[in-house]
Amino acid sequence: MGALQLTLGGISVALGLVAWGMFAATIARFVRVIRLGQPDSTRNGPFTARMKTLIKEFAAHTRMNRKRSVGPAHWLVMWGFLLGSLALFEAYGEVFVPSWGWPILDDFPPFQLLMELLGVGTIVGILVLMAIRQRNHPRRADRQSRFQGSNFKWAYFIEAVVLIEGIGIIGVRAAKAALGAHETPTWAAFVSNPIGELLPASPNLVTVFAFVKLMSATVWLIVVARTMTMGIAWHRFSAFFNIYFKREADGGVALGALKPMMSGGKVLDLEEADPDEDTFGVGKIEDFSWKGWLDFSTCTECGRCQEQCPAWNTGKPLSPKLVITQLRDHAYAKAPYLLAGGKRDMAGDEVGLSGDNMYAGIDVLAIAESQKALIGDDGGVIDPDVLWSCTSCGACVEQCPVDIEHVDHIVDMRRYQVMIESSFPSELNGMFKNLENKGNPWGQNAKDRLTWTEDLDFEVPVFDGDMGDAEYLFWVGCAGAFEDRAKKTTRAVAELLHMADVKYKVLGSEESCTGDPARRAGNEFLFQMLAQQNVEVLNSVFEGRERKARKVVVTCAHCFNTLANEYPELGGQFDVVHHTQLLNRLVREKQLVPVAPVAEDVTYHDPCYLGRHNKVYEAPRELVGATGARLREMPRHGDKSMCCGAGGARMWMEEKIGKRINVERVDEALGTAPSKIATGCPFCKVMLNDGLTARQADGTASEKVEIVDVAQMLLEAVKRKPEPKPIALGAPSLVEE
Repeated sequence: MGALQLTLGGISVALGLVAWGMFAATIARFVRVIRLGQPDSTRNGPFTARMKTLIKEFAAHTRMNRKRSVGPAHWLVMWGFLLGSLALFEAYGEVFVPSWGWPILDDFPPFQLLMELLGVGTIVGILVLMAIRQRNHPRRADRQSRFQGSNFKWAYFIEAVVLIEGIGIIGVRAAKAALGAHETPTWAAFVSNPIGELLPASPNLVTVFAFVKLMSATVWLIVVARTMTMGIAWHRFSAFFNIYFKREADGGVALGALKPMMSGGKVLDLEEADPDEDTFGVGKIEDFSWKGWLDFSTCTECGRCQEQCPAWNTGKPLSPKLVITQLRDHAYAKAPYLLAGGKRDMAGDEVGLSGDNMYAGIDVLAIAESQKALIGDDGGVIDPDVLWSCTSCGACVEQCPVDIEHVDHIVDMRRYQVMIESSFPSELNGMFKNLENKGNPWGQNAKDRLTWTEDLDFEVPVFDGDMGDAEYLFWVGCAGAFEDRAKKTTRAVAELLHMADVKYKVLGSEESCTGDPARRAGNEFLFQMLAQQNVEVLNSVFEGRERKARKVVVTCAHCFNTLANEYPELGGQFDVVHHTQLLNRLVREKQLVPVAPVAEDVTYHDPCYLGRHNKVYEAPRELVGATGARLREMPRHGDKSMCCGAGGARMWMEEKIGKRINVERVDEALGTAPSKIATGCPFCKVMLNDGLTARQADGTASEKVEIVDVAQMLLEAVKRKPEPKPIALGAPSLVEE
């Protein structure tokens, strides 16, 4: 052991002790900070299901692999970091004794092969990720770049450390091979052995390589320990917990039903809630649950959410990534004040601390941060235009590789704005009043809910107190009952059910809005009022029937989601199917037989609340195929489908910023050169119709293109057109010369 070994080894150990001490202290602080969030006992189990999900997402990289170019490279880097720690700690011995290695393992060729693969894999993986970042750099693509708004200094720092670590692993192994410290077969050292033949046999070279590897790790530890908001680094640890504690224990993403409004770790009962004691949504950063704080801490700023967000892609100020990072930065800046016991009331007055010098010892920046409004256009953490641009389409949640629950957080903030601050877009006032007074967002009279039946040549059975032999309750929905374009879908479904001899009934005037727009807009009180009313009606309709026989078919994707996923929380257990699912089954079972093929090019738009939120992708596509049409997929389809712009109550809010989302979606659809644009939701149909009309008006779309529901296409294919009557010989021609 020479002077170089003693010097570099001593420096490595001394700085290492400091770095690891700082790192451990920061981990402890992380725990204290995240516990500032509200309790949430729904995340505790079941252990087996959650652990299975964690292992699957972590080991198989199931969510990361949604980007095929990124997934394998990130997988290599991840394992290089985890198992590469063996090489890191081995370096503490190598820096002193160049020939040192792990007892037993060092003479085990498979272990040497593993280390070789980790070193090579880390280098290859990080070089690929670096190239991907540069290829998608915002200097070239502006808003099209998913990295727009990400912290590039942090990214470059992490990439450099990872690359040095990978080179360090191979460098130490090559220097030891040159030294002849161990006899490792070439198959287990296929890179380091050949490199070792080019290097001098010097123990000092091993020490230097080991020192470089240790110093890169030491610098990394010190920097990240001092930067708790560096999600691109900290996700290496927090992602495991964020995945384990995700909302759905079965591994599903946080879509479908919204997270219930909670206070103090329990679902809030609005009838017994106390505004002075309970939290209504999120009005301050500390109102988020601890899982919310964990979400903020885990964001890697990869921008996959931003890349898919319809608001961001049409020039709106909303980026799901930036919402999370802004909340993160605010949370950690305010944390010292909260940890000291600070608390402010709704008026902004201090109620948690007292005394003449109550802020003594608290960072002045934390005190200033505590005075910021969470939502506000004048110095607030989140701008109102950002909050209200969200369509709740769920694209961000679907794409996030670390299971951040963006939509739940956004709606929680909306809840506080609506129910406590009464601060929301003015257009929602009319929608809320119509829902409360008329039971539908259009403000139509309940007695008009059956006007869609008037031009049918058969009688639509209406519930009269007894379901009789009816198999299904046909939930028409507000759009299907009142919106002229949506009525065509309703009539088509009713006619197809009649033709297939499916027994069903409709509620007529007894039906009311499911409350979806109210809930997504943050008006939880109005949602629960409507939902409880509907659950009571539906339970009386299905009285005496077992769970599987309480069948409801719906045409609206939003009604489908609410009835199937949210009403069970309120005591409404029903077997809910979407009309595309039922019609597809009827076609398969030959109860509906297409006889007049629709020989046209058709593209299909996935409704967000049918597709992403409920994973219904195949049924509507199979129906399009059954009609004889040629399906042309848009670039963004399936789980990456682009929203129509109607969700999140945006249907009733004016779109004043950037390009209209429905026009953007229609432009994409027209790019497939279709004669028809099909969908499976009345809201989508209305929005796409408006977008198409705008494009037809400016001459960029053919007047022959039309928006249809798949049910309309099926009806056209099922109904045999009457044969033209032969003209009798000598009869006058009906065609004018």
